[in-house]
Amino acid sequence: MRLGQIWIHPVKSLAGVRVDAADVDDRGLAHDRRFMVVGPDGRFLTQRTIPRMVSLGAHIEAGELRVTHRESSLSVSLDAEGPAREVTVWQDVVSALDVGDEAARFLTDALGAPARLVRMPREVRRQVDLAHAREGDLVSFADGFPFLVVGDGSLGAMSAELGEEADVRRFRPNLVIDGAPAFAEDEWPRFRIGPITFHGSKACGRCSIVDVDPDRGLAAKGHLSTLARFRKRGGEVYFGQNCVHDGTGTLRVGDAVEVLEA
Repeated sequence: MRLGQIWIHPVKSLAGVRVDAADVDDRGLAHDRRFMVVGPDGRFLTQRTIPRMVSLGAHIEAGELRVTHRESSLSVSLDAEGPAREVTVWQDVVSALDVGDEAARFLTDALGAPARLVRMPREVRRQVDLAHAREGDLVSFADGFPFLVVGDGSLGAMSAELGEEADVRRFRPNLVIDGAPAFAEDEWPRFRIGPITFHGSKACGRCSIVDVDPDRGLAAKGHLSTLARFRKRGGEVYFGQNCVHDGTGTLRVGDAVEVLEA
C-alpha cells in the first residue's frame, strides 16, 4: 500500500487543496485548518449550514493564505495578528486571533451571512478528546482529530453503491491510501506512513457535508443516505478513520504504508 493523496484544508469548511508533499507538526498537516470562519457569536461556521463555503478556494502562497471567490481574492499573512477572542468548535472553546475587518467583509459578501476569519496561534493548545486520544495529542480547528484517513478501496465501495464515481472531496480526508481493501482503515490501531506513526482513534461519523456538491456549493440529498445503507452502526454513519500521530516529518505521495498492528 502507498500514500496516494494528501489534502490540506487551510480554512475549515472551505475548499481543500491536493498536494504532493506536506510537513507534519504536532497538530497534523502544516497549514491544515489553522484558519476558521466564525459567526458574530464566535461559533464556527461550516457547510452544514452554509453549503456555498466549499465554493471558496483557499491556498497557501508565499507565506500567505489566499482565499478566492469568483473573480475576487483575499490575502492574509499566515502569521496575521489581531485581537484575541474566544471561539467555539463543537464543545471546545479556544482562543484565536481575529484577522481583521477586510477579511470579515470579504467573507460576509461571499457567504451572504455575517462572518469573520480567525487564526489559531501556535501557543494555543487544543487537546483531542481524551476518550479517544492521549494527553498531549493536539488538533487545530478540525472537528476533533488531526488526521482523517480513507482508503481508496472504501471510495471504490462507495462508488459501487452510488453507481458513479465517489468524489473524494465530499469526504474531506487528509490522507488517501492506495491499495487498501474496502474499509481496511477501520481495523488499523497502529500504522506507519513514511516517517510518521499513526494511531487509529475513532471511526469518522459522517454528516450532511457529504451531500454538498464541491463544484457547485449546493446540497442535495443522496450520498449520506446511500452511505447509510451499508455503513450505519448504532445510529451513526461511518466512513474513514480519525487518527492521532507520533512525531513530525514530511509525508510524500508514494510513501509506503505499513500496518504495525491489526
